[in-house]
Amino acid sequence: MKKIAFLLVFCVNIAVLAQVDLQMLKSPILFKGDSVTAYRDPAVLFDNGTFHMWFTLVEIEPDGKIYSYTAQSQSKDLLNWSNPIKITPRDQKLNYCSPGNVFRFNEEWILCLQSYPRPNYYLKDHPRYGDKSARVFIMRSKDLQKWSDPEIMMVKGPDVPIEEMGRMIDPYLIEDKDESGKWWCFYKQNGVSMSYSYDLQNWTFFGHTESGENVCVLTENDEYILFHSPHNGIGIKRSKDLRTWQDDGELITLDQKMWNWAKGRLTAGAVLDCRRIPEISKYLMFFHGSGPETENKMFDNYASLGIAWSDDLKNWDWPGKEK
Repeated sequence: MKKIAFLLVFCVNIAVLAQVDLQMLKSPILFKGDSVTAYRDPAVLFDNGTFHMWFTLVEIEPDGKIYSYTAQSQSKDLLNWSNPIKITPRDQKLNYCSPGNVFRFNEEWILCLQSYPRPNYYLKDHPRYGDKSARVFIMRSKDLQKWSDPEIMMVKGPDVPIEEMGRMIDPYLIEDKDESGKWWCFYKQNGVSMSYSYDLQNWTFFGHTESGENVCVLTENDEYILFHSPHNGIGIKRSKDLRTWQDDGELITLDQKMWNWAKGRLTAGAVLDCRRIPEISKYLMFFHGSGPETENKMFDNYASLGIAWSDDLKNWDWPGKEK
């Protein structure tokens, strides 16, 4: 499921000033998991002066049964967040989760996410990952609050039946840097696979490349910047044509060695380009960490959402960093 990956976040409407002072953040933890709760896989949007965040919410019920949801929260200042609201149903056969990103398309908002079926799953079975029927979906909204039912994306093309598409997770959608109206879906299958569409309904499979999980993609200086999650940490790849990719820099692990809450794994990052917002002027990165033990022991609990920032995607700062 969502692992160490960076999720891309868009700053859509910057006309309304952000009420943000990064120095006011005293802890890198935005949502803290506990023995019966995990917060994973953040996706973030800045619009009209508000940060909107979607994430996987995992809950262990009193009888030990485990459910995954997509939940959302809002903040004006990155410090105070509204109580999470679940936007997907309680159903272990679906477990909609791992939101990728949110963007405007044909006068409505689009959220991409996945199913993560784990029927009859209890804490005693931990850990059990999503089965081979996991697929990728979109949801639609007019107001970022009320969402339509998930619609499956036939990313392998119309001639490939749903049952033959193969297990796929962690979708992320972005418009082509050179061709307006052409949209790419990146998803975890054979590394990262890529398909394109002009209407988000009819898809053409393009190919795949080596990659970890939970990719998020930026376009900048005539190239694609892909953030992904190997076993631990955040990796970056770059490409001009989506076919040839070059690794860029070392894995990003921030202060993981000092963070008990992330020592098991640091993952699921979302990079939000806020350089044009005067109060921020940086890239923001949202991610999740689990710990102090590995995800073999802490997958459905003790996962927390964190934040860091950078001027150049190479050097990172976070609340409480020692200078």
